[in-house]
Amino acid sequence: MRRFVEWAQNEIVVVPDFHKRILFSDEAHFWLNGYVNKQNCRIWSEANPQVYAETPLHPEKLTVWCALWAGGIIGPYFFKNDEGHNVTVNGDRYRAMITNFFIPELNNHDVQELWFQQDGATCHTARATIDLLKDTLGDRLISRFGPVNWPPRSCDLTPLDYFLWGYVKSLVFADKPQTLDHLEDNIRRVIADIRPQMLEKVIENWTTRLDYIRANRGSPMPEIIFKM
Repeated sequence: MRRFVEWAQNEIVVVPDFHKRILFSDEAHFWLNGYVNKQNCRIWSEANPQVYAETPLHPEKLTVWCALWAGGIIGPYFFKNDEGHNVTVNGDRYRAMITNFFIPELNNHDVQELWFQQDGATCHTARATIDLLKDTLGDRLISRFGPVNWPPRSCDLTPLDYFLWGYVKSLVFADKPQTLDHLEDNIRRVIADIRPQMLEKVIENWTTRLDYIRANRGSPMPEIIFKM
C-alpha cells in the first residue's frame, strides 16, 4: 500500500492532474430485497474476528460493474446470460465485457492518457485479460500482474467502495423495487444523475486519502466515509 501511495504522489508531482486521469473500476451486488452483503463490510482487527454472513435462501440480485473517473462514469454494465439472468463474473465474462463494452465506451471519450485500475480478483487477472488491457492501454494499467501493481485490501483508495456503491444503494431502494428490471432501471437512473462536480470532489478526496495513508504508514483509515 505504502509503495503504491508513494508512486501515485510522485506521479501527481510530475502531472498535477494525474489523479483525474485514473479510471477506477469495480463490481457490486445489488440484492432485490435490499440485503447488504456483510463480506463487503470493512472489519479492522488484529485478531481474526468470527463473522457470520447471512445469505438469503433464494437470492435475487444484479451484479453491476462501473468505471469512475473525474470526468464521468462508464457503466453501469450488468452481468447477464443470454436469457437476461444474473450470472457470476468469471474470466471469460469479464473479458467479454472489456471487449464488447468497456473498450468501445472508452473510445468514445476524447481523453488522452487515461489510466485504468482494477482490483486483483481472479476473474480480472487472467493472462489473456491482462494482455488485452495492455494492448489497449499500454503501460497505463494499475492491476495485479499489470505494469503498476494495485495493492490488495485497498478499499480506502477505491472511489467505488468509499463513495459510489454506498451512494447508489442509499437511493435505489427508496421506492422498494419489486422486480430486477425495476431495480436495474433505478441503478441506471441514479448513476446517470451523478453530476461531474460530485465526481471531482470524490477524486479530490482520493488525494487526501493518499496523504492520510502515507502519514500513517499504510494504516487503514478509521472510517470508510465520503462526506459531501
